[in-house]
Amino acid sequence: MVIDDRGILAGVRFIASPHCDERSNPADIRLIVIHNISLPPGEYGGSGIIELFTGRLDPAQHPYYAQIHTLRVSAHFLIRRDGEIIQFVPCDKRAWHCGVSIWQNWERCNDFSLGIELEGDDQTAFTEMQYHRLQELITCLRTAYGDLPLAGHSTIAPGRKTDPGPYFDWSRSGS
Repeated sequence: MVIDDRGILAGVRFIASPHCDERSNPADIRLIVIHNISLPPGEYGGSGIIELFTGRLDPAQHPYYAQIHTLRVSAHFLIRRDGEIIQFVPCDKRAWHCGVSIWQNWERCNDFSLGIELEGDDQTAFTEMQYHRLQELITCLRTAYGDLPLAGHSTIAPGRKTDPGPYFDWSRSGS
């Protein structure tokens, strides 16, 4: 795996998300944030995550979608249950994955972090392939951007977020 000079991971599917903007300093990447997501909640393999991250979620497709279809969120990467990695935002841009957040007294974590979503939820263990691909991706990102620490969404937004959840095994993340 290699990140090119545009901040795109070579060899993976890239689906551009409109839910991003320019970083104030594109070189200021100092954190990787791990998340989980499933759409509809607790269901895997569908197109809901892609549709949400690209602003095309149809509120008529599922009752839960009617609640969230106007959200403008994204992440840099998604790792599906089968290990497929999809990139939505180039690394040199700011993806909208953290919301109100703070890490080591630095607010607005979107400004300086890379977001990795694992297809999953707080009630289900992640797959062997997800851990394998996550380790590969983290190694690649650290080669490109330095020895980036990892944090869970729950760590940078305590009380507001719970992901990556109790079934995420930090010892298998390469941290």
